[in-house]
Amino acid sequence: MKHSVLLFFVPLALFAQTPASVPAAARPAPGIADDQVVLAVGAEKITKSQFEAIIATLPANQQSQLTSPAARRKLASELGKLEALATEAKARKLDQDPAVRQMLRMQDESILANAVVKQQMAIDRSNATLLRDYYDKHKDEFDQLKAEHILIRFQGSQVPLRAGEKDLTDAEALARAQEIRQKLVAGGDFAAIAKAESDDTGSGQQGGALPAFGPTDMVPEFFKAASALKPGEISQPVRTQFGYHIIKLESHETKPFDQAQAQIEQKVAQAFVEKLSREFPITLDESYFGKQ
Repeated sequence: MKHSVLLFFVPLALFAQTPASVPAAARPAPGIADDQVVLAVGAEKITKSQFEAIIATLPANQQSQLTSPAARRKLASELGKLEALATEAKARKLDQDPAVRQMLRMQDESILANAVVKQQMAIDRSNATLLRDYYDKHKDEFDQLKAEHILIRFQGSQVPLRAGEKDLTDAEALARAQEIRQKLVAGGDFAAIAKAESDDTGSGQQGGALPAFGPTDMVPEFFKAASALKPGEISQPVRTQFGYHIIKLESHETKPFDQAQAQIEQKVAQAFVEKLSREFPITLDESYFGKQ
């Protein structure tokens, strides 16, 4: 993504960030003072530490694009445009407009919400016992399955109808899926049949093979049926919103802790958010939102 698109979202409040609050990774090299002014935008003066702090707020892939002097000059140019527009908006008293004030409030709350989650994740990351305990108690959340499948779609499925194929009713799709399963159980070549019969043309061209998947990667009915199989076993037709699936399980393993750690951190963070939500319950006006 071009800098000129993304940099208008740099918060102006960062201009006032003090050097003491700058993340360690954003600090300048030894011998260069943090308070050295490197950019002036009208009356605004931005020190190196503040400029580096702005860079540190960007995603890692965007930060990696800002290592050259030319790229940093581009960033400085965009900050100048941002400040010019903000100054003009204030001159027009847009910062007093109720709609704008509401947007500014939501932006501030969004920044604060992200900051507290980020801080809590750093705290949790340093607590190896907490993360390991979550892993040990929720190992099923880190299941990794490898499987093949053949899909027979029915009327109303989101899966496109293959050229020349009949738009089957639910009953017709089930009957075809059962017929295909019988061929497979009798020794039919799964990959060959998948290529010829599966309405999931993506996996069908791969002989029905699917990438490794976990509990949240598939619709619940599919994952539940696949999890119940033994390696090499073929399922009965499994109905989902896409059609009827015939699943053959290849392997069922649990992701090791070190490979699952990033996922664990996300789940623990989500638990933190849900805990806070319970502590600050939402009360809705049913005359406006309606009843559940």
